[in-house]
Amino acid sequence: MTIKLNIKTDSMKLSKILALAAIAIPLAVSATKPHKSALLQYDKQIDGIISQMTLEEKVNMLHAKHMFVSAGVERLGIADMRYADGPFGVREEMQPNGWMPLNWEKDKATFFPTGSALAATWSPELAYSYGTGMARETRLRGKDMILGPAINIQRIPTGGRTYEYLSEDPFLSSQLAVGYTKGAQDNGVAVCLKHFALNNQENNRGTVNVIVGERAMREIYLPPFRAAVEEADAFGAMSAYNKVNGWWCAENDILLNKILRDEWGFAGMVISDWGGTHSTVHSIKNGLNVEMPDKKYFGQALLDSVKAGIVSEEIINLRVREILRVRLAIKPIPENEANTEMTSQPAQQKIAYEVASKSIVLLKNEDVLPLQLKNKPVIAVIGANATQIMGSGGMGAGVKTLYEITPLEGLKNRIGDKAEIIFAQGYDPVVFSFADMFRKKTPEEIEKQTQEKKVIAEKLTKEALEVAAKANIILFIGGNNRAVETEGSDRKDIFLPSGQDELIRKIAAVNPNIVTVLTSGAPNDLNVVKQVSKALLISWFNGTEGGNALADVLVGNISPSGRLPFTLPAKLEDSPAYALGNFPQGGKNADVFANLVAETEAVEKPKEEAAKSDDPNTAYYSEESLVGYRWFDTKNLPVMYPFGYGLTYTTFKYTKLKIDKKTYGKNDVIAVSVILKNTGKVAAEEVAQVYVHRINPSVEWPEKELKAFTRVPLNPGETKTVTLEIPVKNLQYWNEKKQAWDDDLCNIELQIGSSAGEMKLKKQIALK
Repeated sequence: MTIKLNIKTDSMKLSKILALAAIAIPLAVSATKPHKSALLQYDKQIDGIISQMTLEEKVNMLHAKHMFVSAGVERLGIADMRYADGPFGVREEMQPNGWMPLNWEKDKATFFPTGSALAATWSPELAYSYGTGMARETRLRGKDMILGPAINIQRIPTGGRTYEYLSEDPFLSSQLAVGYTKGAQDNGVAVCLKHFALNNQENNRGTVNVIVGERAMREIYLPPFRAAVEEADAFGAMSAYNKVNGWWCAENDILLNKILRDEWGFAGMVISDWGGTHSTVHSIKNGLNVEMPDKKYFGQALLDSVKAGIVSEEIINLRVREILRVRLAIKPIPENEANTEMTSQPAQQKIAYEVASKSIVLLKNEDVLPLQLKNKPVIAVIGANATQIMGSGGMGAGVKTLYEITPLEGLKNRIGDKAEIIFAQGYDPVVFSFADMFRKKTPEEIEKQTQEKKVIAEKLTKEALEVAAKANIILFIGGNNRAVETEGSDRKDIFLPSGQDELIRKIAAVNPNIVTVLTSGAPNDLNVVKQVSKALLISWFNGTEGGNALADVLVGNISPSGRLPFTLPAKLEDSPAYALGNFPQGGKNADVFANLVAETEAVEKPKEEAAKSDDPNTAYYSEESLVGYRWFDTKNLPVMYPFGYGLTYTTFKYTKLKIDKKTYGKNDVIAVSVILKNTGKVAAEEVAQVYVHRINPSVEWPEKELKAFTRVPLNPGETKTVTLEIPVKNLQYWNEKKQAWDDDLCNIELQIGSSAGEMKLKKQIALK
């Protein structure tokens, strides 16, 4: 039997003690040699450069020059380092020392599908293409480093940046992070992995102290970063806003020096998140290279610290060396060559379409999809998200797009005169207000706004029901938007906003032929829409070509092939951090990034309120490794839809699961083969997933863990033999006593299936 973690709410005290104790544990040197970065080839050349630099020139490289620029050394021909904001599209050009746009024309970029959409493709190959596309547009804009990919684990369904991150699973996230990183750096742009590390919530992210056990940290939260460094040689990383086990990430010696550099062999540069630096001496000694977007700690204060003998010039030289490695590896674009043509180009738009078209997840289909158009039906498109753009709308990274195809536009493009399309807005979308982050509305304002919204909702509902009554089929386009899912704050719940559940119930009473499309980047409560919809899809914040991709799926030009990158819970309270009372913590403080923008744009901020009685600035990860499906499987809890789930317009059959031998040593690779057959009438792609279940382990494990997957395209009736490999070393655990990776050589059940909730075949092996 698997030893299951028996975590209860009252065990939190023990978890706190264990995690706090881990702060004092010195990390052992890794038993394996660290990855050798290609950046090290520049060290001899860098010796000569540093020898010519003054102390002032060195320190000048260690902080911001402008909002998205850090300095080089013009005298020595060392170009400035220019950063491209946004992991899913290059942000428009901003004023050098502010957040106001320059209003250029040629800085309109391609909006790539956001992180959860990319993860829903389950395709490292598409992640590589994605990184390639981002790099091409970054170079057109004269930038050197992408502030991405964003690869933190989706710990909570309500996370404000769940849409930007990849997955709840470290293995899936790792494979995609490697693809993105290679794609970008193979095309001349450095990545900046973010946010290192454990930035898993937006509420109080600038003040919260994450208390986490070291095994959970190593096995769940760090693997995507480790893989991007060791397998893709990532050149940059961004330290997170939060603390981890008592230390700010921007000055965390364990994270930045001992793990990132010493163990993994990272040879590049670490920049702070904007406004995320808190000290001079600790930060420079413990691994931070560049303070952004100012020089409060790494300007005159750092220069004075060196002159006073508090910080050695050898440390300064080391931090400069790490920057110069990246600078020499990435060829700067001359200023007169940058921004000479439109940022968004057809080749990148095609990549955005390919990712979008393979990310859409079909959750339910009662034989209503693909849409039948032969009798020229009347199609009612209802929902504000049918016309809502998703490239921008909240706080943080956004994309000024050259164009963005909305769902309604995509349907019109693909259907033409084959059907009559009628539209009703249906509900009033949430609109983001930066000013509202810094002021509380009066009771009178709230009452007035409530009454106004009620009048609007009644009017929109009436129009929607009139349209629904005329239609043969209804496409309800709901979900969240970028004002609902936004950097700087987490959602309070996962219910559909703007009264969508109530609206769709009323529509169903008029016309039950409903296909629901949710354009969300994170989980929603589906209890209502699943019940009243004959088909249900998630189409994400799906980029420049999202509407065309959605329409192609709906009309059957392509079969849906996306798979969920996270679990959709039956209710939010079942999720681990909520079930254990670990989130939300206390009250919400003003966000660090919002404060930064407010300061540069002179937005008035209220005085801070008194702290709540329960501490909002400590997050206990007492669920340990039971994140996402690991929790639901181990606790045997029902879910709405499991991790990895997704339907197509065909069916697949799994047969003849084989392994190359029955017993494996610690240095072996497990080869798993299975025969897949498309048993339907439509070409489609299956995502075969291999999970590992420990039968007689010596340490605690979740019920099962994803360890291999692959996308398999199959024509109708076609059969393929698919082989997946699992290195036994990838089955190790972090031994906290030994402070090293260790083997748990036990019997293993290999489970292969189409999701975490549906295993098709199983085979037992032994590790010796």
